[in-house]
Amino acid sequence: MSRYEITRRQFGAVWAGALGPALVGRTAVRAFEAAIDVREAQASGAVVRGVVFEDVNRDGIHQSGEPGVGGVLVSNGLDVVRTDSRGAYTLPVRDDMSVFVIKPSGWRTPMDSRRVPQFAYQHKPAGSANPLRFGGLPPTGPLPAAINFPLVRADERGPLRCAIIGDSQTYSGTEIGFFRDSTVADLLSDGPGAYDCVLYLGDVVGDDLGLLPRVLEVASVLDAPQYLVHGNHDYDFDAVTDADSADTWRRLFGPNYYAFEMGQALFVVLDNVFFPCGPVEASSPGRTGCVDDDNPGYNGRVHETQMRWLANLLAEVPRDRLIVLAHHMPLVSFVDATSPIHQTDNLPEIHRLLEGRPALSLSGHTHTTENLSPGETYAGWQEAVGCGPLPFRHIVAGAASGSWYQGDLGLDGTPLALQRQGAPKGYLVVDLEGANYRETYYGANVGRQKQMWVSLSTPGFRAWYDAIVGWKHSDPARRDRVPPVNQNDLPDMKLLTPADLAGGTFLTVNVWLGSRETQVTATLGGTRLTLQRTQEGDGEAARAGVDYADPFSAPRQLQVGRFALESRSGEARNQGFEIFRGRQNGPAPPQPTPVLSDRSMHLWRVRLPDTLPEGAHVAAVTVVDRHGRTWVERLAFEVRVTRPAPHWRHEPWQTR
Repeated sequence: MSRYEITRRQFGAVWAGALGPALVGRTAVRAFEAAIDVREAQASGAVVRGVVFEDVNRDGIHQSGEPGVGGVLVSNGLDVVRTDSRGAYTLPVRDDMSVFVIKPSGWRTPMDSRRVPQFAYQHKPAGSANPLRFGGLPPTGPLPAAINFPLVRADERGPLRCAIIGDSQTYSGTEIGFFRDSTVADLLSDGPGAYDCVLYLGDVVGDDLGLLPRVLEVASVLDAPQYLVHGNHDYDFDAVTDADSADTWRRLFGPNYYAFEMGQALFVVLDNVFFPCGPVEASSPGRTGCVDDDNPGYNGRVHETQMRWLANLLAEVPRDRLIVLAHHMPLVSFVDATSPIHQTDNLPEIHRLLEGRPALSLSGHTHTTENLSPGETYAGWQEAVGCGPLPFRHIVAGAASGSWYQGDLGLDGTPLALQRQGAPKGYLVVDLEGANYRETYYGANVGRQKQMWVSLSTPGFRAWYDAIVGWKHSDPARRDRVPPVNQNDLPDMKLLTPADLAGGTFLTVNVWLGSRETQVTATLGGTRLTLQRTQEGDGEAARAGVDYADPFSAPRQLQVGRFALESRSGEARNQGFEIFRGRQNGPAPPQPTPVLSDRSMHLWRVRLPDTLPEGAHVAAVTVVDRHGRTWVERLAFEVRVTRPAPHWRHEPWQTR
């Protein structure tokens, strides 16, 4: 049984919410359902104009007597201007642009029935350059005479809370059900309206943009504004230029990059997936796939137009505001540190633009949780994207789909889907108080008190791991279809012999959102043990292999019984299970998943003493995070001179 304690150091009683979002005591705000006010088209125009106004009667239409709101930022995706005292603005016209208001603090934009904010108008007179599978963006025709943006007042003075969802990545109707029954259900347990925003960090769907409306409708039960980041599984795969790759997205949601204010924070949503990439990317090492016309690829890069927009935006923002960058691909990543295309090419320029400002980077993409601290660095960053030690915190927020909905089914009927570094599928919560923030990761339907896996790495585990991983990496065409060992062959990892202790048994703690500031200790009997993080973050490469694998996650990833699902129903696609674009997995003997927690930036360990006496023992693990919060979990294990028989003993029942 675990105990969950909170130490309030930085932010006072407001952080009592750490005991669970439901305890914050928020009340749902009446939904403001309306559209923006687009006036009839005109024949031509050199500028786009309109008014940002207080929508007193909440109908979305600017009417006489409804006052303009001055000082609000409005953009055409390049230029950024402020409204005058009457709420009026003018912007240059661009041939292909999103015109959007940047929601100011203390105000809300209207939403549609899916709780998707209505804050933008798409202008692409000729529409998508070529027919697109999911419809693209139809011709919008001439520029409207006016684009008016309605706002209503909202209280954003107190603490604010956002649910951050990485990679829900639903490839099918079944997987939308998994998303509904895991992450959405867990968030809904706090009650509708418990969050001030829901922010998806891209890969909202898995290639099938026709699923996006249902995903948004399912999550609308949370009764919070749903903001979306564009990911590499959300674009139009049949687009021939990057300028058209987000066209269906723009029709179904809105801009692929934009910004909004909440309290003392400015959220800046960037699209850093460049597709199809080409000669510009291919000129840099590690991006040769960018010139394959038959199989076009993507690259992590923020387009030059967006970079100019970001500079223009920041010029209008006070330097004491917290800048929260939200983008799909990490700016840098631990798990993909040596992979150029999975990080962001122009990161040094982004860092320069934010120099001296309080900032936070939020991303998805890697299906990992990574809490990268200021000053941290890993081998590969400099070569891949020209980045050294980080100037501010970068968080990879995990995935609601975990390891792409793989793994055995849990108690909630959804796949266990442990991620690449072993964290459960789930979501991040960011609490804002002024320009300060606090981050917490929650495993979906795991329990709000859980923040870690505690286990033991034994000689028996390491031998079992090496056997099945060696088979996993052998030629599939030549190996035995049945793995050499299964979970029944894994010796009880919490039952140790003197030989196990002499051979090296390690207490391991996988702190899902642990950072280099996290402290992990344990008490065993009267002895206090200090656990060491397996990565220092001082420029070293990722350490991988059995000695750095998470012994809690690895057995659950290396033996998945769901492969063996089989029936006489006659439904061929119901045998085994499908993932990705309908790829069939099984029916077959239980198999490993492609995902394996063989390295981690949030794993701590310490070797147990060789001299532990026979009997039952308890290791009490204490984790203190960078905010001073404390979690305690206890692990019971045994030491026996000889290992007891694991199976039913027939001998006492033999006839004498």
